[in-house]
Amino acid sequence: MSFKKLIEPLQEILKQKEFTQMLPLQKLILSKIKGGSNLFIIAPQGSGKTTSLIISVINKLNGEAFEDAPRALIFVKDKQAALDLETEFKEYTKGTDLRIYCAYEEHNIELQREELYLGTDIVIATPKRLNRIFYLNGINLNKLQLCIIEDAEFLFRNNHLAEVTRTPESIAKCQYLVFSTKFDNRFERWQDSFMYNSQIITHT
Repeated sequence: MSFKKLIEPLQEILKQKEFTQMLPLQKLILSKIKGGSNLFIIAPQGSGKTTSLIISVINKLNGEAFEDAPRALIFVKDKQAALDLETEFKEYTKGTDLRIYCAYEEHNIELQREELYLGTDIVIATPKRLNRIFYLNGINLNKLQLCIIEDAEFLFRNNHLAEVTRTPESIAKCQYLVFSTKFDNRFERWQDSFMYNSQIITHT
């Protein structure tokens, strides 16, 4: 797969950023993500994990807003991580009409439910807040195509692993991507419960 196989708005942004060639990690994973594989992506900081995540989501959603329910959900460790990822997404969604929403604890939950009701395509959320909104019937995950965890090391602190696991148990089948700097044996339980036929892609 090359950048030429991405949707046109993404190609234009990458051109503007003078990205002419894929990073080694992107060569390994972008075609697999496009093909619908469940992946554990293990790579060091600075290898292009976040950029790969953003490109994959935008391309998968065809750069177009659709109805009201989100089609991509990305778990992050905290409010700052959510806002940072949103900022990066906005760099790449120029030329598209994709809507991005952040859900985190330091915001009124009733207001978040109202804002989500207005419609979004991509939700970036902390596990605790997403679970609260979900169990208050404040978000419809029935249209979800992608469920992603960024920098998954944070899951092993403060019981986040259990919070993230609850979501796949409650939604229809979708594609799962886990980005991390190392593979943890505790990920293995997901291979039996919802990450069927998943592949572990390691880049050093």
